[in-house]
Amino acid sequence: MPLPKIMVAPNGARRTKQDHPNLPINVAEIVATAKACHDAGAGGVHLHVRDEQGLHVLDAGLYNEALSELKESVVDMQLQITTEAVGRYSPSQQRDVVKKVHPESVSISISEMFADVDSKAVFQFYRWCQEADIEVQHILYGVEDLELLSKLLSSGELLDETPQLLFVLGRYARNQESMPEDLLPFMHWLSSMKDGVDWAVCAFGRGETDCLVAGHKLGGKLRVGFENSLWNSDGSMASSNAERVREIYELTAKVE
Repeated sequence: MPLPKIMVAPNGARRTKQDHPNLPINVAEIVATAKACHDAGAGGVHLHVRDEQGLHVLDAGLYNEALSELKESVVDMQLQITTEAVGRYSPSQQRDVVKKVHPESVSISISEMFADVDSKAVFQFYRWCQEADIEVQHILYGVEDLELLSKLLSSGELLDETPQLLFVLGRYARNQESMPEDLLPFMHWLSSMKDGVDWAVCAFGRGETDCLVAGHKLGGKLRVGFENSLWNSDGSMASSNAERVREIYELTAKVE
């Protein structure tokens, strides 16, 4: 199951309605947002769930509730959960939620997962995902993550013939503002890889649109939405996730 050309990340783990009134928090809002984003051109949803206080949680029950609703409402969209730790969850807890939910797709920070000293348990988990037909998208924030992934792939312990990757731009930059030049180390690393890598890019801040268009021109797929940015290319604040998806869909269609 390849990554969709455009995946929407509608809420993330940190932003709240104080950041934007149309940021989806509960399941009903997430489903409505997914439908609007599908109509605007998104082929997948990167899913975070929140508790009653609006906090990011790795909760199997909430994930299953959201996935059930989404499967009925947006049958053509790829549904991807996250294991993002946000400083709250251990690698074992991250693995546990994936095993309980058994999603079709999950994004996992390679640096977060391999922070676990029990590397045997980590490798067993990745092999379990492969055997369970769960697509794992490896989240990569920079050169250190790229070097770690290279080491794991070359060792043969990470069995992933067609790895799915997410290159994250601007996460640790000043004020979390990305720029297209942030793609360069990722592209340099990608040039050393064999064919078959399925990669996407996301970008924080006001430079999101420029970064995504640049990634598209280089052959990447795209993740867009309020998790990473609230702003359109002209600097205005978007009214909704669907507005962000529509802008990216239309801009990338012009350069195909």
